[in-house]
Amino acid sequence: MNQTPKKALYLYGGWPGHNPYGVGRWAREVLEDIGFEVEESNDIFVLDQDLRRFDLIVNNWNNALLSETLTPSQEQHLLGAVQDGVGFASWHGGGAAFRGSVMYHMMLGADVFYHPAGEGVRHPYGLEVTDSDHPVTEGIENFTVASEQYYMNVDPRNHVLLETVFDGEHMPWLQGQRMPQAWVKTWGSGRIFYSAIGHYLDDLSSPPVTRLMRQGLAWASR
Repeated sequence: MNQTPKKALYLYGGWPGHNPYGVGRWAREVLEDIGFEVEESNDIFVLDQDLRRFDLIVNNWNNALLSETLTPSQEQHLLGAVQDGVGFASWHGGGAAFRGSVMYHMMLGADVFYHPAGEGVRHPYGLEVTDSDHPVTEGIENFTVASEQYYMNVDPRNHVLLETVFDGEHMPWLQGQRMPQAWVKTWGSGRIFYSAIGHYLDDLSSPPVTRLMRQGLAWASR
């Protein structure tokens, strides 16, 4: 008996520095490979509708301006759908999207402050798995990347899955500071997954990150 495929809304676009269209092809393949029927949009006004028909909403919208926000209608439809059980997943620039929407960042679990090594700098840093028993981190061991290392304001309610430690090379006062880099949480009946990794397509394409993303997307889905 054939099962009806789960439906995912994939929103992407905005600032070209995060290669949203190249990453879009990667994300589409990942979502389809794990069994989703994908509806894509490059228009944030897609959020002005009843989103409860989806099992998962994936946000890879990248802000062009710090002042960008969601309209009250978009915020209500998005947060309401997740509260009612639709899953939500995002990565990297999704943590800096819609800066003006406080409730979006409260749902996501973070607001990105800065990347101390600089924009687009391939700074090497380690990722430590903090919960190896969670389905999202199953089979993933500690690894390193060379990319933007995000410094964020994070929600203490997040269930942290990956952490990094700042080496203080660019901001000495951050030396030794631990910072969550991937987590899960809930918003009402909906599950949330976020990973800060992913400035470059080759970050996402590396085996441990691709595995993290596949498992995170699957876990977050309704």
